[in-house]
Amino acid sequence: MSAPTVRRRRLGGRLRELRGSLTLDDVAERSGGKFGTHKLSRLETAKVAAKQQDIDELLSLYAELGREIDDELRAALLALTKESVQRGWWHSYRGVISPAYEDLISLEAEATCAKCWQLGAIPGLLQTSEYAREIIKATAMSDDIQAKVDALVEVRLARQAVLTRENPLKLWVVIAEGALRTRTADLSVMDEQLSRLLAMGKRPNIDIQVLRSDAPLHVGQVGSFSILGFDDHNDLDVVHTEMLTAAATYVEQRQEVAMYRDAAQRLAAVAESVERSAEMITEIRKAL
Repeated sequence: MSAPTVRRRRLGGRLRELRGSLTLDDVAERSGGKFGTHKLSRLETAKVAAKQQDIDELLSLYAELGREIDDELRAALLALTKESVQRGWWHSYRGVISPAYEDLISLEAEATCAKCWQLGAIPGLLQTSEYAREIIKATAMSDDIQAKVDALVEVRLARQAVLTRENPLKLWVVIAEGALRTRTADLSVMDEQLSRLLAMGKRPNIDIQVLRSDAPLHVGQVGSFSILGFDDHNDLDVVHTEMLTAAATYVEQRQEVAMYRDAAQRLAAVAESVERSAEMITEIRKAL
């Protein structure tokens, strides 16, 4: 399932609020046929990108129906509509990355924080170019992916700009110890990767914890996941998971997202502290 952009979801949420107690049929009827129930539903659920003219006319309709829509609110929602269809840098890689991967990059670009659990690999946002190359090649399940390795490495490194932008993404990760002990043909690849973890872990917006391999059974053994958060807009949080047979799966239902938040807290509780984790990474690096 492809995830709608955050801007589209925010816009849809505001449209639902403005509709209030009116049903979709009510709005469709009072619009004189301009807006059908199917179209209204798709706008509110962010299943389709909105056109500014449609939003402008819909806001005018809601104003006629007694909703408080001042010039500031109208301008904000129209700006949100325009921004929701703007092209990001990743669009130049269409044909290389899947639509689901585009959605992930878009979500990362708009998120303010991310909580990640990685069972078998270093998180993509913290990978070096050579480690990224090795993991992409190792997990490629088609010749098509193998042919795009160089471009996919470029994309993975470009994603990492969210960590060093003016208002950087706040990243918290828990990494299974086994992922740190992965052996590559060239040991310098893991040496460089572990060094990068230590360096990035010193940044104020990044916390790295290690979950020891001898830890008791835990919820993270079901699989890796990332929670992308948006400050006060908890209803917009999205969980991203990966599977072998699909580019990605997104979880957006509030109750299900809450379960992943609980899982992240449990993992943080059983993992080593940030300080002890840095010591473990240093010890593992020295033992290479």
